[in-house]
Amino acid sequence: MIKRAWTEWRSGYMGRLIGESFFAQGPLYAVAIVAMIAVAATTAGSAFMMEYIVDAMTSPDMREWAFAIALGVVLLFLTKAVASYIQSIYLARAGNRIIAMQQDRVYRKLLRHGISFFAQNESSDLLMRTTHGAQAARTLIDVVVTGFVRDALTLLGLVIVMVYQQPVLSIMFFIVGPVALLGVRYLLKSVRSIMQQEFKSLAEIIRVLQETSAGIKIIKVFSLEDRMINRMETAILKVEERSNDIARLQSIASPLMEFLAGLAVAGVLVVSTLGIAGTEQPTAGQLMSFITALLMAYEPAKRLSKMRVQIEAAMVGVGMLFGLLDQEDTMQESPEARDLLNGPGEIGLRNVTFGYHGSIPVIENMNVTFEAGKTTALVGQSGGGKSTIFGLIMRFYDPDEGSVEIDGQNLQDARFSSLRKKISYVGQDTFLFSASVMENLRCSAPDATDEEVIEAAKAAHAHDFICDFPNGYDTQVGENGTFLSGGQKQRIAIARAILRNAEILLLDEATSALDAESEALVKSALDTLTQNITVIVIAHRLSTVLEADKIIVVQDGAVIEQGNLDELMQLEGQFKKLFDQQFKKREPVAEAKAEVAE
Repeated sequence: MIKRAWTEWRSGYMGRLIGESFFAQGPLYAVAIVAMIAVAATTAGSAFMMEYIVDAMTSPDMREWAFAIALGVVLLFLTKAVASYIQSIYLARAGNRIIAMQQDRVYRKLLRHGISFFAQNESSDLLMRTTHGAQAARTLIDVVVTGFVRDALTLLGLVIVMVYQQPVLSIMFFIVGPVALLGVRYLLKSVRSIMQQEFKSLAEIIRVLQETSAGIKIIKVFSLEDRMINRMETAILKVEERSNDIARLQSIASPLMEFLAGLAVAGVLVVSTLGIAGTEQPTAGQLMSFITALLMAYEPAKRLSKMRVQIEAAMVGVGMLFGLLDQEDTMQESPEARDLLNGPGEIGLRNVTFGYHGSIPVIENMNVTFEAGKTTALVGQSGGGKSTIFGLIMRFYDPDEGSVEIDGQNLQDARFSSLRKKISYVGQDTFLFSASVMENLRCSAPDATDEEVIEAAKAAHAHDFICDFPNGYDTQVGENGTFLSGGQKQRIAIARAILRNAEILLLDEATSALDAESEALVKSALDTLTQNITVIVIAHRLSTVLEADKIIVVQDGAVIEQGNLDELMQLEGQFKKLFDQQFKKREPVAEAKAEVAE
């Protein structure tokens, strides 16, 4: 039974945290614990010394020991001061290391997840788990260590002093203790549920702030200020209410202990002065030593009484932390994964069926080949599965059935690092890091020289406007490029993809934010730079893909037409319909091409 209980404890959040974090910081905690033992011993020693201090002041026979006692008191309190300093420093170092270690673990865990994980979890919830969960882990260990070592040993030492000085009077202390524990136990029932509600409210505050920052234009345009203020006020009010509830529960313990301590002191006074229960009249020094120990025992006893409340509160955050760490990776690399072999860069989807989160298939039994060194365009109405094909090629998701291959090699058998090296990507939702222009460009090719970065920027027709910035390539772009226009962001993203010089280039509406002139210039540069590179383009504006080597029409998760422009126009099918919609004059293909070239 004991073995089973031990196993259950070790597998629980508390046991795992102690095993993973406490022992990992063993040397730091060992020093802190030794210092705590010294603090506990000197605290009890100071109460014991009160007998000799009082006797030295009141008894003529003891006055010759006054200097020795004074020296002993100085050494005692010096030792306690040094030990307290060492305890605080090493506890802080260990605690800070635990926070750093847990946050690093969580972040690494997040990066191992696939795209689907982030689609199912809100960023505000992840932020709460990472920050508050790590802080709760530190708090929990600090409470346990200081409670069971410093406070428990201090209390034990003071009790020994009390029993040594006045065994009968010590009974009063043992009456007060169980009453206090019963009171604290009653408080614990509400703590965990209140903390869980508080964390949810904090997550809502973060969520509102994120939505306000990202959607401030929509908020302004549609006059949503009052709505957002109401959401924020509701969340803040809930946090305030939960915080007040926790403060109330934590505060009850202190007045309870103070009242019970007062009863104990009053009882000691009556029993000692009247000689009740057959007690002998104590000396002044003994009585002072006992009362000092009793009063000093109040603080560690109070902290121990509140320890369970603090543990329960911290366990909620620790549970959130481990709940995230224990989730199975949504995208895993095969143990037998190997690097992709060099090849021309042909991409194939073989009998692929895929649906998000196991739902209705977005792509069903698709077979399509993207020829190496050629430019292939994916066109069709929104929601047909074009972006999903990109997600499968980049292995953001694995197909439910079938396989995705590069040069005949199944991507599920390839190392992620090997696959990523082969692919460069520009999405329709351009993302830039909160860093300089140079850092945003170079993140795709960390070893690129300044000259190579500038050449890539020139190819994307970004060099001129970058040079117009006050700090040129060292200009900060702000959070997700907020200091830049949409067109500037997109050209920097294109330059970043060009700089990578990968074998496969995926462009998802990559020029949608550019004006016609800039689009034509960038397209011309890409045509030159992507020779012998496998390029796949998603575009809703057919003018950007008319000269592609192959055009594939995707509808409802299936390939319904494919061929070059002339072949598709002759089919009189869906592509012809899309072409006629965008070129309403129904001009001949050659004229449409000429119009685009102009």
